[in-house]
This record gives sequence, C-alpha cells and structure tokens, in this order.
Amino acid sequence: MVSPPPRLYDGFLPGLHAIQGFGQFGFRFADMSHRGSILVLPSGITGWTVLEPFQHHEQQYDAIFAAAAQIDIVLIGAGTVPLPLPASLRWRFRDHGISADVMTTASACSTYNVLLGEGRRVAAALLAVA
Repeated sequence: MVSPPPRLYDGFLPGLHAIQGFGQFGFRFADMSHRGSILVLPSGITGWTVLEPFQHHEQQYDAIFAAAAQIDIVLIGAGTVPLPLPASLRWRFRDHGISADVMTTASACSTYNVLLGEGRRVAAALLAVA
C-alpha cells in the first residue's frame, strides 16, 4: 500500500507574507489560497478554526500570546461588522503588552499589509468572509 505524500507545510506557511486577497470564505497570500479563517503571525500563516467573532474560547488566541515578544499590535478582522473586544480578552492582550484593534476583515487585511510594509511588529487574526 502506497501512502500519500506528506503535505509540505501541514497547514502552516512560515515567514512574513502580505495578504493578496480575501473573500469567498478564504484568503490569498504567497500566491497560494486558504479556505477559512487564518492567524497571521511573525512566524507564518496558519489556519484558524474560528467561524464567528468572539464566539469561541480565548485559548484560540494562545498562538498570538506565545509570540507576544515579537508582536506590538494585533489586528482582529471580525468579519463584516466590527464588534467590541470582550473585556477579559482586551486585558489579556494588555497583560502581554499587545495592542489589539478590532475592525472589519477588509480593513484588517489592508491595515496589516501597510504595517507589514512599514516593518512594524504586527499580527492578525482574520475571520473569513463571503
């Protein structure tokens, strides 16, 4: 029996990459595409299982907190309607020395690309949109 070839990155693309496009419930980056939400970290881009903003466990932000020493600001793309960041999560970001801004996914993608281009220490949690 022949086993399938291993996946190149197993759902993780290392390195810093601009967001080239989004919509139809996915994102384009590094001339690749991903269906679903993503976390964009200084170490790379990975899939994120979140479907609705803040309707999940705070543990889904643990990868951001683990990289806190490399992040000054995180942009949270909350879909089409930016909702306020829950107080407990806001305090957790503050405790890690990270500024967190919630905006639409479109604005978060655009702002991420600008800050990345400026060499800023930025991360993003981006909710997929239609």
